[in-house]
Amino acid sequence: MSKLFESTEINGMRLVNRFVRSATWEGMAADDGAVTPRLTQTMVALAEGGVGLIISGHAYVSPEGQAGPWQLGLYKDELVEGLASMCDAVHQAGGKIVAQLAHAGHFAAKALTGQAPHVVSDFEGLANSPRHEMTQEDIHHLVQAYAAAAGRAKAAGFDGVQMHSAHGYLLSQFLSPAFNRREDDYGGAIENRARGHLEILNAIRGAVGKQYPVLIKINSEDCIENGLTVEDSVAAAKLLADAGIDAIELSGGTLTSGKLSPSRAGINKEEKEAYFREAAAAYKKAMDMPLILVGGMRSLNVARQTIADGTAEYISMSRPFIREPGLIKRWQSGDTAPARCKSDNLCFGPAMKGQGILCVVEENEKAPAQP
Repeated sequence: MSKLFESTEINGMRLVNRFVRSATWEGMAADDGAVTPRLTQTMVALAEGGVGLIISGHAYVSPEGQAGPWQLGLYKDELVEGLASMCDAVHQAGGKIVAQLAHAGHFAAKALTGQAPHVVSDFEGLANSPRHEMTQEDIHHLVQAYAAAAGRAKAAGFDGVQMHSAHGYLLSQFLSPAFNRREDDYGGAIENRARGHLEILNAIRGAVGKQYPVLIKINSEDCIENGLTVEDSVAAAKLLADAGIDAIELSGGTLTSGKLSPSRAGINKEEKEAYFREAAAAYKKAMDMPLILVGGMRSLNVARQTIADGTAEYISMSRPFIREPGLIKRWQSGDTAPARCKSDNLCFGPAMKGQGILCVVEENEKAPAQP
């Protein structure tokens, strides 16, 4: 059934198809970021459902970088044992899993971290006061935190790691003129704004070696005033490609981008799907790099066309798998109806209440009728 179900490799990581589960916050970890049985079950269901590559929820690499409650952590050695059990379970189910390494930066949850959020630049009009503008020493510590987290991920049995540089989190903030107003070596031209990324990639390589997949999720554009543009995003990606990144997942928008946020609502027809496809075309013109495209994918037809016309090498989805972890096996079996996801974003509400992310529509349909 088309190239979608071909076996491929990313730096030696063999994948059974071209479908990727994009990272999201599941809200299923323990208070300290440890793996729980429910989180493991969620990952296993994705593997059993036919997802070629699972990317974990964003795992914070240092305590001050936590974005929210019940978030997966990779910031201390004591978490490795639980992570290893989750990786083992995924592998036993026939899946592959990559750890997404993240730091929330400006969007860190002070109520949880007990610290002022770390920001690339501190300026009037930036929310979350007080804030801590990162020094060069802070940046050095950040680089080491990413490397240490990558080492823990490899020790736990993850098949690779992904740097999270999208959606307004810390690495994304370095690239964005809207957040980065520094006047030192990490600000100004895109080559400087990407400097931290290159240092982190180099440090990760030192921790995990050259034969271990290292990916990045990056914004195509921020969709906010004075934000990252597609042109600068492509320039940063080319620097990363030259430095040895193995694949790029292309997203866009920030937590403050309104209707142009990463998780757009109302994706109810094919014309609304793949909303970063134009940026993907710019990427493909600029470099020869495995591209994973996320953003409103809902139908097999759009996924098939995206691969067939060379827009991307992989199709990434997140919300559809919340309702249907077995979506890929359903499509492969011949039932090619679009994903049942309503794109209403109600799935995040239960997670904020400590119930974990789940499809509210599906739960309501399962509930017995009231007499």
